[in-house]
Amino acid sequence: MAPSKSTVELAKLNRLMITPLIVRRVADLRACIADFRRDGGTIGLVPTMGALHDGHLTLVRRAKAENSHTVATIFVNPAQFGPNEDLLAYPRDEEGDIAKLCETGCDILFAPDVSDMYPAGFATSVTVDRITTQLDGATRPGHFSGVATIVAKLLMQSLPDRAYFGEKDFQQLQVIRCLARDLDMPVSIVSVPTIREADGLAMSSRNRYLSPSEREKAGLLPVVLHETAAYLARGVEAKPILSTASARLLQGGFTRVDYVALCDETTLELIDRGRNGSRLFIAAYLGRTRLIDNWPVC
Repeated sequence: MAPSKSTVELAKLNRLMITPLIVRRVADLRACIADFRRDGGTIGLVPTMGALHDGHLTLVRRAKAENSHTVATIFVNPAQFGPNEDLLAYPRDEEGDIAKLCETGCDILFAPDVSDMYPAGFATSVTVDRITTQLDGATRPGHFSGVATIVAKLLMQSLPDRAYFGEKDFQQLQVIRCLARDLDMPVSIVSVPTIREADGLAMSSRNRYLSPSEREKAGLLPVVLHETAAYLARGVEAKPILSTASARLLQGGFTRVDYVALCDETTLELIDRGRNGSRLFIAAYLGRTRLIDNWPVC
């Protein structure tokens, strides 16, 4: 179905407004993008799953500063959730998200339905090898195939000049960089440093799950992360240091540790000592809430 003329006209009017234009169909998104392009505009894309916080809004602000037009997307992607994960419980607050995007001056919010992104008969998936074998790739089978597939679709649907991703999900960032490079996608993948709470906890939509007592305990994670990274920067053997870090988290009230790992930040291969270009990764649970974080070592 062709996009309506009103959609294109609304896109033009939207430049003079604070509220983002909300589109839900791919055809309408493409019509808006084409209109921006006719004026010589550049497009910055910020893919999200909603439940926006200041980490997401920092990405939007960065995109707005570096492009003439900014598109944010909200889509809770079922393909990246495992059978025992929190798809149904994942926080959703479209009204609140729209209010926050209003404050940033975002031009377009693309918020499609599942049936638009995965229509009947959908049979394609995108897989990125090697850098998905460790960390979340090992503990969440199929997760990165779901991520790579939806990000490939969003990049093709919007054809942005730049797409913005936070470093909190560092493995995801590397997967997307690899995806764009290997498939010759004409887009720059821009990384933005992790935004943190006052106690150092990385901002995450899933932090909403934490009870008050769990939230207090969560502040231990960035402490362990930074102190462990400092030890590893000395070039000592990693294994006992990583074991100590895991034990500290469990002693501090974390209920499970998926991994505390030292990796080469480009290949994500496990390494046994800190060196230039290495990064520490942690994933651990407080009750039902899974928290992840990472920090450069050298």
